[in-house]
Amino acid sequence: MNKYTQTYFITNDNMDINYRLTPIGAVMFFQDCFAQYMTTKHVAAFDIIKENIFWVVAEFNIEFTDDMPFWSEKIDVEVWISEASKIKIYADFELIHNGKTFAKGNSCWFILSTETHRPTSVNVVTDKFETLNKFTLGEHKKFKLDEMNNIVKTITHKTNLSDIDFNNHVNNKSYINIANATLDREFKLTHNLKSMSVKFIKESFIDEVLTCTTYTTEENYKFIHKIKNNDSDICDITTIWEPISNQSDISNFKLQIR
Repeated sequence: MNKYTQTYFITNDNMDINYRLTPIGAVMFFQDCFAQYMTTKHVAAFDIIKENIFWVVAEFNIEFTDDMPFWSEKIDVEVWISEASKIKIYADFELIHNGKTFAKGNSCWFILSTETHRPTSVNVVTDKFETLNKFTLGEHKKFKLDEMNNIVKTITHKTNLSDIDFNNHVNNKSYINIANATLDREFKLTHNLKSMSVKFIKESFIDEVLTCTTYTTEENYKFIHKIKNNDSDICDITTIWEPISNQSDISNFKLQIR
């Protein structure tokens, strides 16, 4: 089995004001599907922690290629191991609604030692999986930031218990939410997120004060979000947006469910 598929339903926890799946909801569905896949091979987080090792995602990229599905609609998430080396694996994925891919991407994962927090061999994983050389976004490339221009906004966030995951460090959903908070409401109501690339650089923990500064780039509607803890880089995020039409998604949705 080269691919693993899991079915999900859009709930009110992962929909926006137009009743559509949010981009971060799509990311969370992918990550849950990846965890489910690892569980089938007994190498999920709660399995490998017994060996004093744990999973971390180092980076991921996602593109939104079609309209997001509505609340209560069913989607399928497909994930597979697309490339592996001695210390990292790549997992590519697609999110599918009514037989059509609406989001796709890739991700890079490491297994770290609980003692040193440094990468260790991923043989515990690669020995159990077959690699499928299918790349959703082309060959896996090194994460690279564009030149940063003007500052859009800077905010701070003190991490709390709701930011912490099962590894006892700040989860990646929180970083995305922090970056998203630097763009004003009017912009997000009139633009759709088309793609996002995230590079996780360093762990952060509860009660730390994170600073996120968002910059413009040479490309319209493309932003760089840099998250720091004091002078340490924690996470870099690139987002690309596009203007949306004035047509009401809510009206269309109401027509569909009548």
